[in-house]
Amino acid sequence: MFKKILIANRGEVALRVIHACREMGIKTVAVYSEADEDSLHVRFADEDVCIGPARPGQSYLNVPAVISAAELTGADAIHPGYGFLSESAYLAEVCEACHIKFIGPDPRVIRLMGDKARARRAMKKAGVPVLPGSEGIVETEEEAARIAREVGYPVLVKATAGGGGRGMRVAAHPGELAQALRTAQREAEAAFGVKDVYLEKYVEAPRHIEFQVLGDHHGNVVHLGERECSVQRRHQKLIEESPSPALSDKVRRKMGHLVADAARAVQYTNAGTFEFLLDADGRFYFMEANTRLQVEHGVTELVTGVDIVKEQIRVAAGERLSFKQSEVTFTGHAIECRINAECPETFAPSPGTIRVFALPGGPGVRIDTAAHSECTVSPYYDSLVAKIMTYGRDRQEAIARMRRTLEMTVIEGIKTNVALHLKVLADPDFQAGRLNTAFMNRFIPAASGPRTLAQAG
Repeated sequence: MFKKILIANRGEVALRVIHACREMGIKTVAVYSEADEDSLHVRFADEDVCIGPARPGQSYLNVPAVISAAELTGADAIHPGYGFLSESAYLAEVCEACHIKFIGPDPRVIRLMGDKARARRAMKKAGVPVLPGSEGIVETEEEAARIAREVGYPVLVKATAGGGGRGMRVAAHPGELAQALRTAQREAEAAFGVKDVYLEKYVEAPRHIEFQVLGDHHGNVVHLGERECSVQRRHQKLIEESPSPALSDKVRRKMGHLVADAARAVQYTNAGTFEFLLDADGRFYFMEANTRLQVEHGVTELVTGVDIVKEQIRVAAGERLSFKQSEVTFTGHAIECRINAECPETFAPSPGTIRVFALPGGPGVRIDTAAHSECTVSPYYDSLVAKIMTYGRDRQEAIARMRRTLEMTVIEGIKTNVALHLKVLADPDFQAGRLNTAFMNRFIPAASGPRTLAQAG
């Protein structure tokens, strides 16, 4: 087992890794930017190293600085958390060259699954349903027009790299295709440095379902069930839950077996998430894979009792998974609300100093956060302030506990989206589980329109 792990991240996910390491008797190293000198992950790690200025490109995304910090402190492994370098095949390769264990998949798999077009082909070969579309990169208008005719409009032009809705355009009819292609290519190149795009059939307002998987280096792969992530704003998840109210036990087993088989087919190790679109007729299609720990992993931990971060560490150390698929049980229901520092009207980030920060506990409540009274929410990083998770015997109890927790939450000094979450939870369709990726349009008039990018990665 590792003696010391460097955490190449910040905020609540860095604390989450520290929690697991402390319980496992593993020393930790925090890296931090100049803006995060007084952060809780720095306070609670055993050692800390400043790796640069506030801007992420000069600190948290600086691979040489991260590796230097690991070598300086004698860390034998690096956990990347999520975001930043978590899906960086380059970091994984450099770790390998420096004899530092990267706590994540093999760099080959990261590259494969990070290219959406290649991942799509790999999943199709493994027998996982994919949307009709191009077999690879589409470069010309003529090629795009031919494929669009074959699959039928509307079609989605989608960047092979990145996510979050960038480099994506919908063409509802032939007259929109050329412009959609050019715009998606331009956005993809600006955002990801690669202009490659592909085409696939566009599904109107599907549900977004993702399956959590774990694999070790001994050929064992298990799935930990699904999470429903359909409540999104501008392709960013707001509320996640497990299990999905849309899946029957039969469909859950079918999808779970397919995901586990697909993970074996690409020799997947460590934690990962396979994401799907579920259409109105109950058909599901592979969308993408995230080769890292997910922000919403906590809801899966609540319904399965599995500590995913500890399993990541054990797998990276060469150990077998500590359980078999037959030993995975699903109990109750869990919901997560992402509390962001943002203006409730415009959704623009709301950085500043938190004067009062009081989040209630009580039965069935888990709060993952690095925020506290008098801390500063930096403009340089993600606006996530806290993840509030509630667990209940069933979905209704989990919702009731979440509403109670949000109503008793006090955050002053910055603006947050707590009130928006309460509106969503009170919505009759949400309470009935009638969800899709266009659900949030009713709360955000400016986002409404004839088409939404439901197939964002």
